[in-house]
Amino acid sequence: MSLQSERILAQLGRLRLTHLGQCYEGLAEEAAQKNLPYLDFLEKLLEAESQAKYDRTVKLKTQWAHFPYSKRLDQFDFSFQPSIDEKKIRELASLRFLEHKENVILLGPPGVGKTHLAIALGIETILQEFSVYFITMQDLVAQLTRAREENKLKEKLALLAKPRLLILDEIGYLALDQFGATCLFQLVSHRYEHGSMILTSNKSYGDWGSIFQDNVIASAILDRLLHHSTTVNIKGESYRLKDKRKAGVLAKTAVPPTS
Repeated sequence: MSLQSERILAQLGRLRLTHLGQCYEGLAEEAAQKNLPYLDFLEKLLEAESQAKYDRTVKLKTQWAHFPYSKRLDQFDFSFQPSIDEKKIRELASLRFLEHKENVILLGPPGVGKTHLAIALGIETILQEFSVYFITMQDLVAQLTRAREENKLKEKLALLAKPRLLILDEIGYLALDQFGATCLFQLVSHRYEHGSMILTSNKSYGDWGSIFQDNVIASAILDRLLHHSTTVNIKGESYRLKDKRKAGVLAKTAVPPTS
């Protein structure tokens, strides 16, 4: 390594331009071969560093989001779920709901793509460099119960209020006790008009009283969630079983509508 290269790397290190240290020589050779003007060469350097920083940001935010898997919107088969208004989902993907601190509630029976859509919208959010956190209702209650035992419940609720988008999956698969229902009410109240949420549930709103075993607290939660929100009802067959049904292993079953 020449002394000049050492000096360049030292300067890049001080400026924390980590990616340029790996690629500046190649870009310099390309600029010399193409006889690029100085400003074009500088622009290429800045573009390379900027893209690398963006890629790192997206990677870190994706790791922090704790998605159970990665699914994009272009992987969703809208033809299989004709009850979904694709235009509405594309509009949600523009993230205007995030700007206005609104919520999205995805309702439907198991397997129809609620979690897929929630994750896809979460990934779109991360691509715009906003923070996202994904958690199931069951894991949320477990984490909050542990926080209570460690006298850190207030801090945990405050932490869950911070992400620009909180995705709460699988509301309604298990009934909540008084502690779980109260904590969800506190979390929804913390985020009300301060940060967006995406929620998925296999229960219609009329059945939420059975989830919380308390109609009063269910009404209070729904009042805050639905004040600024979009509801997407999905009425259709399960994705997970469609291949078996195509093969004739399972017969089609009627799915009760949600509302």
